[in-house]
Amino acid sequence: MAIRNIRIIGDPILRKKSREVEKIDNRIIQLLDDMEETMRDANGLGLAAPQIGILKRLVVVDMQDGNGVMKMINPKITEKSEDTQENLEGCLSIPGKSGVVDRPKNLVLEYTDINGKNVIVDCDEYKAVCICHELDHLEGVLYTDLAKRMYDNSELEQAEEDDE
Repeated sequence: MAIRNIRIIGDPILRKKSREVEKIDNRIIQLLDDMEETMRDANGLGLAAPQIGILKRLVVVDMQDGNGVMKMINPKITEKSEDTQENLEGCLSIPGKSGVVDRPKNLVLEYTDINGKNVIVDCDEYKAVCICHELDHLEGVLYTDLAKRMYDNSELEQAEEDDE
């Protein structure tokens, strides 16, 4: 496994649409392993392949809920609730910033796992937020495109200190 460089906002690859993975081979599995290691090294909950400069429909997410890492090949949202939730989001590709974004409260996610098995998962609350955020990367969309308000993280840290 290897830690990859995370692309930062302004890098044109973050604005490109990713291609479907046609074949699951050792290179794809190794890439997903590298993505997991990179995500953990950066203290993230998720990472999409474009964030490391690869335009493939690959995502890793670890909600740190005891269910382990979801390594997703060609993930897609097949259903979304009309009910939404407002959350503060950050991104490994946009350091030092956070933004308020509306996302669906619930969704159904479908993807292929590393063994070629089709997986369907119901996601709600913050898991739905993370899935939407990561899958947006596959379309060249950043949360800043959807944010109602943006903050510098230093502003948020100061606000938390003032509340204590």
